[in-house]
Amino acid sequence: MYRKVTPLTALVIALILGGCATTPDVMTYYPEDAAADSFRVWPPAPEVARYSFAGELRGEKNFGPSEQNQAGTGERVFRWLVGLGSIFRGRARELVRPHGGVTDANGRTYVTDVGRSAVFVFDEAQGKLHIWEQAEEFTNFISPIGIALGRPGEILVTDSVLARVVRLDYEGNPVGSFGVGELGRPTGLARDPAKGEVYVADTQNHDIKVFDDNGTPLRRIGARGDGPGRFNAPTHLAFAGGRLYVSDTLNARVQILEPDGTAVRSVGRRGLYVGNLTRPKGVTTDSEGNLYIVEGYYDHMLIFGRQGEFLLPIGGTGVDIGQFYLPAGIWRDQRNRIFVADMFNARVIIFQYLGA
Repeated sequence: MYRKVTPLTALVIALILGGCATTPDVMTYYPEDAAADSFRVWPPAPEVARYSFAGELRGEKNFGPSEQNQAGTGERVFRWLVGLGSIFRGRARELVRPHGGVTDANGRTYVTDVGRSAVFVFDEAQGKLHIWEQAEEFTNFISPIGIALGRPGEILVTDSVLARVVRLDYEGNPVGSFGVGELGRPTGLARDPAKGEVYVADTQNHDIKVFDDNGTPLRRIGARGDGPGRFNAPTHLAFAGGRLYVSDTLNARVQILEPDGTAVRSVGRRGLYVGNLTRPKGVTTDSEGNLYIVEGYYDHMLIFGRQGEFLLPIGGTGVDIGQFYLPAGIWRDQRNRIFVADMFNARVIIFQYLGA
């Protein structure tokens, strides 16, 4: 039952919302309830530190007191006055099962969330959190997995259940899709900005589909198998240094390919020791060519050198800083920060690469 809104109440609402509109918003990478001893480096002393903890993304908790205590209060009062509180229950603006992500040149970080069926946008410059749920005009996301920067002004998202690549503009408005009828279960996504080619991992069909920026199919890379250039349930992708990196998940390796699909080499091997691969998921590189692989089964981020030599593990199962619980995607930004979607801990952990 809705409460009657009197002229006086309407005036109060207008004043509250008007005051909130001018409140500056602040985004922090260190939520208030983060661990007090949050300064961590890897490897620990006496070794030379190569990485430091640079924060985490969770959702509304990343936005400071000015937004939460003032704008948030105004919104809550407004909902109470008009009796809409029950409509918004259970729709917390927090990550549920983050899976993949990308950060653009403006510092905006986009995170796909399969638990929330949405894309979270952490806008540092504007101090705003946006949640994009719409995939097409009359269709919401169901299982958004991969995400990549498309041509200027566009964001690309794969939805493994909708079986397509969704195109969104910079405000999150759907502007089209492609791959319908071509893709079985699209997951990983990467783009070659020089050629305007989009690579999509089709996990169900064990191959990589390549499209142009308009969504026109160009070619298919690979087929099911365990030889070079063949895949068994590929999942995550990255494109860096003119080459395509593929998490060949059920073959327990990452393959590095030329854009035409020619195999260059593979990294990792199946095994039970730290540094081996069992279920590789996210993959990315840093500015020096080091390779980062998320080992989803044993909850590690594994770091390899340019030639595939194993350098360092970070992780282990848990909730502490530097630990993970079923991590998935990984990516880096222009500041050489490494982001890990720590899926079942409902957060994105950020590491700063300190250099060799």
